[in-house]
Amino acid sequence: MSVDRATLPGSVHEPVPEQRPTSEEPPAPRRRRKPFRWEIFVPLTLYLIFTVVPFYWMILYAIRPAGTTGIVPWPLTVEHFDTVWNGIGFGTYFLNSVKVGIAALVATSVVALAGGYALARYNFRGKALFLIAMLGTQFIPGAMMLIPLFELFSLLNLTNSLWSLVIANTVFQLPLSLILLSGFVRNIPVELEEASWVDGCSRLRGFFLVVLPMLRPGLVAVGSFAFIDTWNNFLFALMFISEQDKYTIPVGLNYTIGEFSVDFGALAAGGVVAALPVVLIFAVIQRFLVQGISAGAVKG
Repeated sequence: MSVDRATLPGSVHEPVPEQRPTSEEPPAPRRRRKPFRWEIFVPLTLYLIFTVVPFYWMILYAIRPAGTTGIVPWPLTVEHFDTVWNGIGFGTYFLNSVKVGIAALVATSVVALAGGYALARYNFRGKALFLIAMLGTQFIPGAMMLIPLFELFSLLNLTNSLWSLVIANTVFQLPLSLILLSGFVRNIPVELEEASWVDGCSRLRGFFLVVLPMLRPGLVAVGSFAFIDTWNNFLFALMFISEQDKYTIPVGLNYTIGEFSVDFGALAAGGVVAALPVVLIFAVIQRFLVQGISAGAVKG
């Protein structure tokens, strides 16, 4: 009797049952919800409220009609801005602050760029002592240097001049700027410069072609700090400037404060005008600022 091997169980010729495709798909894995981090969000929320409320109050006084007390600014008015800009002459103060801020930015960036490169690439006698001296200057308040600086500027005939503000602010910004840029230069491999020298570039040309483009975040950080600190500086402008048409914004805001009364609307409008450029600058350069600070703080 012959046996059909195809019908035997376990036979190599056993027919495999046809598998029909199923339309049902396996259920997607459920995403786990991240736990709410109270220890992070609560302090950040409180800090945000603490920061935003004064700004809202300032804007509220600036666009709310005088004599009203509502927390919602309605109806809106621009009379306080007109009083500040045309009545007090805030446009002149604004222009003076822009001139001084840009000049201090350029001077600080140029000097810090040269000094930071020298500190990062050269070893010279007294380098450690020089760094300690620069760090030591950060512990000296600017108010303690007002009288010596005033005597110095008087000898140089720079009192009542915007250049006195540029020089004073640049000097006080240089120590931190030098440290930041020197740390940033250390993170750039020196082999890149050496490759440019092999290709025929001088050291100066190699610096401009290779190193300088890579220092953009550091220069943005240094320049922004110099501009904002100069923009907000009050003591130097109050001490070295005596003519009203040369006042900067911080000193010009004093004209909204009378002997027996304070024009809160005009003061708030001037504060909005003074804060607006700083807010716009940070909004534009924030990514360069963070990158420049973090790169300059790490030793390569």
